[in-house]
Amino acid sequence: MSLKEQFGKDVLLTGWGHSRFGKLTEETLESLIVQVATEAIGNAGIEPGQIDEIYIGQFNSGMMPLAFPSSLALQASPALANVPSTRVENACASGSAAFQQGTKSLLAGTARTVLVIGAEKMTHAGADVVGAALLGADYDMAGKPSTTGFTGLFAEVAKHYEKRYGPVSDVLGSIAAKNHRNGVDNPYAQLRKDLGEDFCRTVSDKNPMVADPLRRTDCSPVSDGAAAVVLSVSPTGGATAPVRLAGFGQANDFFPAERRDPTAFAATRASWQRAMAMAGVGLGDLDFAEVHDCFTIAELLMYEAIGLTEPGQGARAIEEGWVFKDGKLPINVSGGLKAKGHPVGATGVSQHVIAAMQLTGTAGDMQLAGPRRAAVQNMGGVGIANYVSVLEAV
Repeated sequence: MSLKEQFGKDVLLTGWGHSRFGKLTEETLESLIVQVATEAIGNAGIEPGQIDEIYIGQFNSGMMPLAFPSSLALQASPALANVPSTRVENACASGSAAFQQGTKSLLAGTARTVLVIGAEKMTHAGADVVGAALLGADYDMAGKPSTTGFTGLFAEVAKHYEKRYGPVSDVLGSIAAKNHRNGVDNPYAQLRKDLGEDFCRTVSDKNPMVADPLRRTDCSPVSDGAAAVVLSVSPTGGATAPVRLAGFGQANDFFPAERRDPTAFAATRASWQRAMAMAGVGLGDLDFAEVHDCFTIAELLMYEAIGLTEPGQGARAIEEGWVFKDGKLPINVSGGLKAKGHPVGATGVSQHVIAAMQLTGTAGDMQLAGPRRAAVQNMGGVGIANYVSVLEAV
């Protein structure tokens, strides 16, 4: 059973916009939001006045003094005056949380056209400010001093994984190298350099250990950026064919670390299974996936959580080439968070936009050969807030 069969209506991605990701000193949060909103509305072939509701995904958590951005999208056009607009926050999954809120408005019948935006400005803030803000998404470390920040939390996950299943350093280096190689073809990506496996696997002055066993190349960068998508219940005559949302899922895990298996990512698995069940498809029906690789150990665990391999065998997916562009399930063809960048609130919306571009044949140098179905997986915290979407070409 698909979403349309379950709810009796379509949810279509009919237009989208995407900024460059990186250190965008010339941009403000407002300018980024206005840029992608304008682009998405134009790409959808609609007038701003046709937008019934707006959702903005943004984490912030003290990285910016302005903590009330919901009306910034109205700056895109006077015709957006009085349109309901809501900021949505769920840590690094804020963008996908906004996407699902927009979806639910369409399914509830309270809107026919929704604008979803994800945006974040981070690079202006000092490393201590960014580190403290991100640690606010962890139950045990929020408000506490840390020299390694969120990298330290995922390093602990990697250590648990190594204790249970064996060394992962070289595998993580291969994942980093894959995503850096993919990022070269993404014009929006922050890091567009093929670093090679040897560099990514080796600790050096240019690739220092941040928190053992995670090197700099195992970590996504601090980024600015934004992305937007228009959701509609029917085609809008936009610049490209629409993309259908076939299924979605959400699951949250317990917040205290002591209540979670550190390598299982149980709620990630649950959100994946819910989305796939709603869409009525299996893993073999997917042509590619964009997953949340905030750290390379996270992507390794995604291979297992989505059922590509059994627990402890995620290395097979990279060693046997399954997740490369020419593999049976290409993963993070965009470069992922690792190379594309990770402006926190923008990430989930960006993943949906990149997937929509692939499914409409408009991904440029990133383009795969004729993909028809994809999955997007986005999470907040260490596997805490989890969102998955299944998208299909129309």
